[in-house]
Amino acid sequence: MDSKTISFIAMMGALGNVLFLISFYLGPITQGVALDLSLIATFIAALYGGPILGSVTGLLVGIFPGIFFGPLGNGSWLGLIGLPIGKSLTGLTAGLLYERLDVKHRHWQSIVTVPLVIISYVPEFIFTIVYFVSLLPYFIGGGGVVILGFVLPKAWAEIVFMSFLMAALIGNQGFRNFVTNFLIRNRMSQDR
Repeated sequence: MDSKTISFIAMMGALGNVLFLISFYLGPITQGVALDLSLIATFIAALYGGPILGSVTGLLVGIFPGIFFGPLGNGSWLGLIGLPIGKSLTGLTAGLLYERLDVKHRHWQSIVTVPLVIISYVPEFIFTIVYFVSLLPYFIGGGGVVILGFVLPKAWAEIVFMSFLMAALIGNQGFRNFVTNFLIRNRMSQDR
């Protein structure tokens, strides 16, 4: 990775953590459950930069949620590990799907982006169930099915919202040019 790619990952990681803090404080739902829009930065990195950038950005984006829902919440040390892993899975999946389906070179990029973003959450969804039903009870003694009744509907609502936001960003030429200045042009010069 070159310095521009590393700075892009750092910038998206910072953006994701700031988005988490804003949504966390503006959208508390119940004890230990709040809005979390941090995956927006992960999706940007994954859709424009691919699975590796999406995965690494997801790890960084999961730091503040891991702290707030981990040591500062009910998840203890396991939250600090589990949340970044979940977000990394989403970044990896979104990047893989976007590359494999070659969405960048298709007509109707924005329309295809909506279901792609929604589907890319499925691995984190499964990991979240395992986290609350198996990992938390085993290692920490908390979690369980009851909390999933709050967490999963909230998460799917966030993902649907983010899928439409990402569709708008994918279709926006100015935003595409901004990201291209960080990633695409730099990769082309490396290939020469």
